[in-house]
Amino acid sequence: MIVIVDYGMGNLRSVQKAIEAVGHSAEISGDPDRIKTASKVILPGVGAFADAIAELRRTGLGDAFKEAVAAGKPCLGVCLGLQLLFDYSEEDGLHEGLGLLRGRVVRFATQPGLKIPHMGWNTLRVKRPAPLLAGLPDSPSVYFVHSYYASPANPDDVAAEADYPDPFAALVWRDNLMAAQFHPEKSQRVGLAMYANFAAL
Repeated sequence: MIVIVDYGMGNLRSVQKAIEAVGHSAEISGDPDRIKTASKVILPGVGAFADAIAELRRTGLGDAFKEAVAAGKPCLGVCLGLQLLFDYSEEDGLHEGLGLLRGRVVRFATQPGLKIPHMGWNTLRVKRPAPLLAGLPDSPSVYFVHSYYASPANPDDVAAEADYPDPFAALVWRDNLMAAQFHPEKSQRVGLAMYANFAAL
């Protein structure tokens, strides 16, 4: 069973509907024990990093997610769910993340004519053939809504980049852990194909 982590800060139903649309079922749960027994886990998120990591710690869901990753289960972070995987975020101070991937989450630098948040469609530049990208075109377009992005310490963790206007990590992947800064559930056929690829792992 695919379990979507409910820590009170995600577009949970949209993710669940996307999984269902590709012929699989997904359960939304805020129970750490349910996360531990899942076959695959999705960590979504919308909102502020500090509030999200505090809730993950308070509920034990963060540790449960880390256990799922350590057990080798396919695990997927989405948007804020990607950022939470890293060591630290600089959003509203310095806040410690889950530490599953080395690196920091930083804000887009203010530049003339650059709107923050980065919102809308953007093209991915594939760096490594991550499982989520199987069967997709070479430069798929996906939908973003974010003001912060991850800066991985290990370039090999970056599976795809996008530009705004400089390159940033749009998709990260290490072993069974993968995460998208964009929203696959808002990315139409491309996003559904990614969820189908995840469900098939």
